[in-house]
Amino acid sequence: MSQSSPDISPPISPPMSPDEVVITCALTGVLTNPAQHPVPVTPEQMAASAREAFDAGASVMHIHFRAQGAGKGHLPSWDPLVAQAIAEAIRDACPGVILNFTTGTIGRDQQGALDCLRAGKPEIAACNAGSLNYLKARSSGQWAWPPMLFENTVDKIEELLNVCREEGVRPEFECFDVGIVRSVGMFADVGLVERPNYNLVMGVASGMPADSELLSILPRYMKEGALWQSTLIGREEIWPVHRKTAELGGHLRTGMEDTFYLPGGQRASGNGELIEALVQVAQQAGRTVVSPERARQIFL
Repeated sequence: MSQSSPDISPPISPPMSPDEVVITCALTGVLTNPAQHPVPVTPEQMAASAREAFDAGASVMHIHFRAQGAGKGHLPSWDPLVAQAIAEAIRDACPGVILNFTTGTIGRDQQGALDCLRAGKPEIAACNAGSLNYLKARSSGQWAWPPMLFENTVDKIEELLNVCREEGVRPEFECFDVGIVRSVGMFADVGLVERPNYNLVMGVASGMPADSELLSILPRYMKEGALWQSTLIGREEIWPVHRKTAELGGHLRTGMEDTFYLPGGQRASGNGELIEALVQVAQQAGRTVVSPERARQIFL
């Protein structure tokens, strides 16, 4: 009588409870001037700020890279050595943390972002899932900056997804409008991704507004059972939309990339204070903030 082969299947994670929520901290963003705002730049600053957010309840750190050196911290960087140094510093400071790297480039060339993914080996990569006319108008009737196209064509997205597959990185689809939400479903339909996860970016002037009523209908346009979270750009007016996200079952994100303001309108001192406020929003909505270990089971 032959012996059956041993079961070597990986253990199945327990299904996510509806009350569980993963919190992400967006540490620094793209161009914010550290001389004017409390945004971290160096690996040491990024690690210290991440630790504050980690202690407050964030399990995921969304990371942009800045040029290093005096007077350069307001400029972006795609230096893979910078990405690697920041990743190592944050992982040392926050045991078990999940890293989420930006990959956003205005034009078609994203080689720097791909190099940073390979160097820093994050668990998650933010995949901008569609193009957007990136606009903002001032009250004077002038453009806040020259109109630009944030170019994210399907071939660019597919190139990024291929690298994610090679490196074992989970893509997170950044959706700036409803059409992009629907496009992510088509990415799954044609086999570009198996289980899409959505990040609803609301509050960009030429994208979806940070509107609780709009948020309420967006889940119907996502793949059934998909993980999703909201990223809300703005001032104190975004906090009721965070609350709606929590009530609808979405995961939560905030940080100095997204806002400088607490729910009462006061300026935040840093990422730790913003995450503390978001944890309160989650708890008031009946959600339980999970540990980094549990966040890994849910997100990865």
